[in-house]
Amino acid sequence: MHASALKHINPKYRLGTEANRVFMASQSYDLLRFGEGFPAPIGGSGWLDDEGGLDPSQGVQTWITGRMAHVYSIAALLGYRGAGELVDKALNGLRGVLHDDDHGGWYPQVTSEGVPVEGKICYTHAFVLIASSSALLAGRPHARELLDDALDVFNAHFWDDEIGLAVDTWDSAFSQLDPYRGLNANMHTTEAFLAVADATGQELYRRRAGRIVDHVIAWAEGNQWRIPEHFSADWEPMLEYNADKKADQFKPYGATPGHGIEWARLITQWALSAQLDAHRLAGYVDAAEHLFARAVADGWNVDGQPGMVYTTDWNGTPVVRDRMHWTVAEAMNTSAVLFAVTHDDEYARRYVEFCEYTDEYLIDHDKGSWFHQLDHDNHVIGTVWPGKSDVYHAFQSALIAYNPPDTSIATAVRNADR
Repeated sequence: MHASALKHINPKYRLGTEANRVFMASQSYDLLRFGEGFPAPIGGSGWLDDEGGLDPSQGVQTWITGRMAHVYSIAALLGYRGAGELVDKALNGLRGVLHDDDHGGWYPQVTSEGVPVEGKICYTHAFVLIASSSALLAGRPHARELLDDALDVFNAHFWDDEIGLAVDTWDSAFSQLDPYRGLNANMHTTEAFLAVADATGQELYRRRAGRIVDHVIAWAEGNQWRIPEHFSADWEPMLEYNADKKADQFKPYGATPGHGIEWARLITQWALSAQLDAHRLAGYVDAAEHLFARAVADGWNVDGQPGMVYTTDWNGTPVVRDRMHWTVAEAMNTSAVLFAVTHDDEYARRYVEFCEYTDEYLIDHDKGSWFHQLDHDNHVIGTVWPGKSDVYHAFQSALIAYNPPDTSIATAVRNADR
């Protein structure tokens, strides 16, 4: 679609229009209002149900707590009333009931009664890094100590400097490392490392993010730009992993188009921020464009209904046809970032498609927030994501398009008012 054709589309969905800015601003405000009830009585964040209340069956999860601390830290930087106090309640959970005072690090979750679930998971620790770095920017008490603690734990137990990737899962005492290795954890580790580097100036973490990025690009390029997700202890791809649990919440079988899209944005952010020469920068942006193109070709509007399928097999055939809200939130982010970098109108056109779909199918215009899971026919279901657990992906999608693509979102928001 030529740029002139975009002018005839509803301005609410077009990048750069005042109507789209207002739409995104209203979404960010509505999401913050919806999520205000996240604090759990024992500390940290509960899992939000369809109406923004707490679902006690989900307990208090570290990654949800980290996400909500991050979101309301940004809200505090934006001047949202009461956001700082909400951040503090999330941090109190990370410093209290979720923290393992005996062995260090954070439990993946505790029950509503405060009983820990065993294990130490990289994915959850990445969100502690994101939360504490954002809280530091927002000037919240104890954020620096929390960040220092999280970095110490991550450096000691999760970062494998020999290969330049993060390992995945330990037992609670950090005495036995599971042989499974995964890229979902490494994706959010990349996000966390970039956030830490931007918030603190510690460029070591940006360099580490670049090492992860190089591995991901090599694996994807050798696999028709479909990213292997699951690996053995020696980092051999396990393409048939979880073939019997295809819709697993964190480790689904096959390729995940939404992750290809999310990686495309993180790769672009890293490359723009790493002060590369023009030739190297172009190579990374080209890789990001290939990842985005493959993911959209495989996943978007491919099975007779609008929306992004959750997973495909290694030939690009849809496997789990449910639509997860985060995939479209990330598609909005990445299309906006790639348009800002390449000025290719194809990305502006894609942004319109993703934004319009979000408004029609994902936003709950009655009760608030976004529906987290839809079936093939775009009917709300909750088999993988019951309720509306948190507002992290949706909230960021309302901001990233209008902030610099080379900067983590919390730092970008902080910098905008300086």
